[in-house]
Amino acid sequence: MSTGTSETVVVRRRKRIDVKDFGILGGLVAIVVYLSLATNTFLTGQNIVNLLDQAVVIGLLAVGATLCIVSGVFDLSASANLAVSAIAGVFLTAHFGVAGGFVAALVVGAILGAITGTLIVVTRVNSFIGSLAVSIIYRGVAIVLTGGAIVAVPADQLAEFRVWALPVFAGISGGTILLAVVALVLGFVLWGTTFGRRIYAVGGNEEAARLSGVRTPLIHISVFAINGVCAAAAGMVLASRAGSAQPAMAIGMELTAIAAVVIGGTSILGGSGAVWRTVVGVIILTVIGNGFNLLRWDTTYQQVVTGVLILVAVAGDAWLSRRSRRAG
Repeated sequence: MSTGTSETVVVRRRKRIDVKDFGILGGLVAIVVYLSLATNTFLTGQNIVNLLDQAVVIGLLAVGATLCIVSGVFDLSASANLAVSAIAGVFLTAHFGVAGGFVAALVVGAILGAITGTLIVVTRVNSFIGSLAVSIIYRGVAIVLTGGAIVAVPADQLAEFRVWALPVFAGISGGTILLAVVALVLGFVLWGTTFGRRIYAVGGNEEAARLSGVRTPLIHISVFAINGVCAAAAGMVLASRAGSAQPAMAIGMELTAIAAVVIGGTSILGGSGAVWRTVVGVIILTVIGNGFNLLRWDTTYQQVVTGVLILVAVAGDAWLSRRSRRAG
């Protein structure tokens, strides 16, 4: 099978009406309707702005993770990458200004992501275990760089540095706009480019993609690098909010991001998924958290609800996969 033929099959599959699309949108609508009726504050402008702002960090991590999972790999080093990149960004802001520090953080994130991908490709270790090991290394690097201390932005640059935390338009923060831009760009890359089609092909059947001429190692390294850039952007948003960075930033957030990707209908087996559905998954998790606060429910049960959603999403994916194989 040629590369063109393989990618054409992938495109046809993606253009079919997917049951997951209706499920994820229906779930979000149901939650929004319930909270709108149960509270007087859910649909207020301020609460909507807060919801969008709360979704930024997990959203950036999740859209990057989507490309990894669609290609058939997991990246558990994202939150550690986030910490190292944010620390580097804060360090370099003092020397190169706010814009220079932000760009430098993205470069560091891309390099760390590419290193993770290269190590996994070269050693052929399972990406889940390999990236977990790398995350421990990166956390150690973050501690070495800072001595375990908090790294703060110089006082004269703090106001400008907080650009991602402050309102930019109609109360919407710079971080929210950043997430929207990243999601649109990566959504287009995954859906509308040859590179995106190859990501689907590698995730759907890596061996078939390789035999069709796709350079599968390069695809995997590339998605890790892209995920690293997204992690770095998320780190700079967190640093912007706090005015500082530290080694313990965002511990465990990569798991929440992966949960959002799975809830959004991306197959954990690879080869299927969409960035827009991941964004819906992120919004669902954010709305659930917001609903617990507005209704003054015990937030302990929020973890139970999230776990149930993940279980349902994974079970549904497995059922649809079996059904697809039988139909095929």
